[in-house]
Amino acid sequence: MTEIYMVRHCEAIGNVKRLFQGTSNFDISETGAKQLLYLTKRFNSIKLDKVYTSPLIRAKKTALAVIGNKPINPIDEKGLIELYGGIVEGKPFVETFNSIPGLADTWDNHPEDFAPEGGEKMRDAYERIWNTVKKIAAENAGKTVACTTHGGVTRCLLCRLLKGDIKKLSEMPWSENTAVSLIRFDNDLNPEVVFYNDVSHLPEELIPKRSRLSSFMGKSKDGEQDIK
Repeated sequence: MTEIYMVRHCEAIGNVKRLFQGTSNFDISETGAKQLLYLTKRFNSIKLDKVYTSPLIRAKKTALAVIGNKPINPIDEKGLIELYGGIVEGKPFVETFNSIPGLADTWDNHPEDFAPEGGEKMRDAYERIWNTVKKIAAENAGKTVACTTHGGVTRCLLCRLLKGDIKKLSEMPWSENTAVSLIRFDNDLNPEVVFYNDVSHLPEELIPKRSRLSSFMGKSKDGEQDIK
């Protein structure tokens, strides 16, 4: 069996400021730095052969926390990067999404059709993410690796594995910062989700309440509604 731990990055400045972070390279927040201390403790006893990371700083610092004192260097993997937001990239969620007719409704209720002007289409990201994870699994047969990535990446991957249809993406909850998911692949690259979106390593005070509410539709909803 091949094991892949998917780890969402810690809280970053864009999360705090409620921005569409996408591929913008915002650094981590003070809370994010504290979250990483607990993430390191979680992975201290887990043997890892490799650690792959999105090239963005919030994911790379999370990768270093996952590695801890292990003699491993993180490997940049562009396929693990977040969806590029184009016209909404790096901008405030509420003001930007409500200023573009239909965009907020698409993001909230039909995210599979999200295709911001000048950005990456959600459907393209969905395929890119799966192909990247499959490639990592194929290149590490029988090993245990970790991938530090983003909320949108993890959501797309888990939607494919748990629901099997991108049209059900809106039903897939978002993960908290530093949430851990474990996927096992057999020799034929058939995946099994062992657990997902687990933050049992974090104390409650390091899980910001805002991440559980829709920030621009004004509705209470399971999971966060911003891309990280």
